[in-house]
Amino acid sequence: MQKNSKLLLIILIPLLIVLNGCWDSRELNTLAIVSCLGIDKAEEPGKIQITAQIIKPGEMKAPQAGGGGGGKKPYWNITTTGETVFDTIREFTHESNRKLYLPHNEALIFSQDIAREGVEKYVDFFVRDPESRRLTKVLISKGKANEIIDSETELEKIPGINISQLVDKSVATSEASDVNLQEFFTRLMSKTTAPVASVIEVSDQGKEKIARLSGTAVFKTDKLVGYLNKAETRGLLWVIDKVKSGIIVVKSPSGEGKVSLEIIRASSKITTEIKDNNEPYITVHIDEEGNLGDQMSPEDDLTISPVWRSLERSQADVIHQEVMAALKKAQELNSDIFGFGDAVHRKYPELWGEMEKQWDQYFPNLEVEVIVNAKLRRTGLIKKPPEQE
Repeated sequence: MQKNSKLLLIILIPLLIVLNGCWDSRELNTLAIVSCLGIDKAEEPGKIQITAQIIKPGEMKAPQAGGGGGGKKPYWNITTTGETVFDTIREFTHESNRKLYLPHNEALIFSQDIAREGVEKYVDFFVRDPESRRLTKVLISKGKANEIIDSETELEKIPGINISQLVDKSVATSEASDVNLQEFFTRLMSKTTAPVASVIEVSDQGKEKIARLSGTAVFKTDKLVGYLNKAETRGLLWVIDKVKSGIIVVKSPSGEGKVSLEIIRASSKITTEIKDNNEPYITVHIDEEGNLGDQMSPEDDLTISPVWRSLERSQADVIHQEVMAALKKAQELNSDIFGFGDAVHRKYPELWGEMEKQWDQYFPNLEVEVIVNAKLRRTGLIKKPPEQE
């Protein structure tokens, strides 16, 4: 029942609007409820291709007992081309007898080819359109966006919902960026803080093509300039205070195995100072608490205080390394994805007027100190693993 609750809400909410008698209400059977949109470059130069995934409410019902399913997909993927996003959206009326309904759109996927050219002109429609959902996930596909929409899913009936939930559940590892349309547009309009988005790609598993998240897309203004891998992505999330959970794997104190440490809470704060040479100096303070998850080092008794302190230092070292890896990549790309410019602006508004014009010269050489305070809170029930035979 819980698995289908979200789908039932998607179908029932438009129906409730109709029953409520609003002046601008529309009948449910006149709406094509969109769960996912993908934007690609069309083969014809100067045009774009949009793929819409439309939910088919009639196919959402469970199969009859003993009868099995009818084999029909509960969604319809339809593709068309046009000159602009608005023009292309309207072109769907030539193939669908229902108007696209966007308030329940779960994901907006741009191909990397589109993203490299610049996404602002495509985002513009979705920000202006009153029906567009501001919480829609924004993702960048390493291949064609329509290939992501065509990917298989075993646990959800609708691929668009599966894609959205992949991003939601990434909190378990903190190795993907959960960015919605409103957050993406806010960064896009910032003069210093660069946009980021989740990266998604198709993974071939036998005959099936499965969608998987694979890091973070980094923008400069509105253009894709590079990617962060999973470790670098978590480095970014440490800085911008978005790490909620995850696993940190460190070497055991004896060096004979590995230890998994679970992140249970984390917080961060960015502070800034202006040095005597008028250069900004950034300090990132990170506080993290973790639990001992598991131990694959039979020689270590992790309950001994010196050993426990050693694990805490190792945990802090990994966090520091992840942040520095993200910083190194961002400075190579000259993209302030951390919001350091905004931090300087808030504290030194009188100096920011001149700095803002030269932030592209400041950021690649910006001096950043990372201070990590990591604590472990629980050892579990086992004092020492059993000796291996």
